[in-house]
Amino acid sequence: MCFAPYTVILVLMRINLPDNFLWGAATSSHQVEGNNRNNDWWEWELEGKTQSSGAACGHYHKFKEDFLLAKELGHNAHRLSLEWSRLEKEENVWDESEWDHYKTVLDELKKLRITPIVTLNHFTIPLWFRKKGAWLNEESVNIFARFAEKALKELGNKVEYWITINEPNVLAFLSYYYGQWPPCRKNFNEALLVLKHMIKSHAKSYDLMRKFAGKNSEIKPPKIGIAKAVTAFHPCRAFSARDRLSVLMRKWLHNHGTVASLINGRILIPGLAPEALYSKNTLDFIGINYYFRQFIRRDKLFSKNFLGEVCSLRHHPKAGKTTDMGWEIYPKGIYELVKSFSRYKLPLMITENGIATEDDSLRQTFIKQHLDYLFRAMEEGSSVIGYLHWSLLDNFEWAEGYTKRFGLIHVDYKTQKRTVKPSARYYASIIKNSAKTSTS
Repeated sequence: MCFAPYTVILVLMRINLPDNFLWGAATSSHQVEGNNRNNDWWEWELEGKTQSSGAACGHYHKFKEDFLLAKELGHNAHRLSLEWSRLEKEENVWDESEWDHYKTVLDELKKLRITPIVTLNHFTIPLWFRKKGAWLNEESVNIFARFAEKALKELGNKVEYWITINEPNVLAFLSYYYGQWPPCRKNFNEALLVLKHMIKSHAKSYDLMRKFAGKNSEIKPPKIGIAKAVTAFHPCRAFSARDRLSVLMRKWLHNHGTVASLINGRILIPGLAPEALYSKNTLDFIGINYYFRQFIRRDKLFSKNFLGEVCSLRHHPKAGKTTDMGWEIYPKGIYELVKSFSRYKLPLMITENGIATEDDSLRQTFIKQHLDYLFRAMEEGSSVIGYLHWSLLDNFEWAEGYTKRFGLIHVDYKTQKRTVKPSARYYASIIKNSAKTSTS
């Protein structure tokens, strides 16, 4: 089944998309490279907590093939992450051969005229850092900032766009409150402390990277952001003041609190003292990772859980279809969130947006509808500089292992054969037509 991108193109014609708009897809090191044996997730997999990532997609060795496919699909940008545990297997001992590997990766992107967006930390951490208490350790701020500065020194002549930390809220709560990811803690205060240290880590890294770049003319002036997981929160019952209050609390804690803290230079997270950061305005752009909507219900006003509970979709018959992750497909959410984050007057980049499904026609519909709403927000004045689909490749999906497929490109994990899906061709047609509208 094929979907012509006509409605999307009509919107594109009205907004006159800039020539330098970033079109592409995203990956993360542990999910695609394979054999990242020195991080906390590999250890967790060996303990039998989830399926082993093993060779993953073999991207560590097949990156040239994968980037060539991305180029053939019209991508002019690619988001990737550095595997910290490869680069610093032991504390303060850098592996120069691994730095050389990532330099080769970036050179390949440059050769293909694909702009890299480099993420410093996409969930996984070195084992030595885990043994020191990881993000619970106050010293984690200095440890991570040192890594960020080192990355700029090594790769700063090849990279303009940097993302310090991917989805700090997701890591903090899934790992330290819900106990679903390593180290499987279940303590709300610990989750908040981890979030605080990650916010401070970004702010300090921003300052160090900026200062280093300012003293070194061969380094590209870095544009530094954070990739923020956001959810379209709606009240379960529109008439319920309690539900609406919990929605407001979730929007602040999970969507806006981290960004507002980095802009204001002060921790603005409920449950944490409003501690001053190193400086204000430590964001050059905001990365938005959007996937789904949640309905929130709070039955008791004085419940301990001031965030309320996620209401089952079976109570909402008008809700959209669900993905293989059980997430509701709600395309208008990308419009709502882009409009909401436009309050900060910073460029926005869609750093992740995608769907887990074996039904590729559903992925095509997902892309069409989300881009339609994204461009409507842009038509109304929102500053969006790029759209990166998740993911370029089918890959290892964390606790779900290899049971979920997000890729534009199908990967046979036994043979490592790549097959471009029709949805990738459809996305390519939108990219191609956007170039026509921007020059017409």
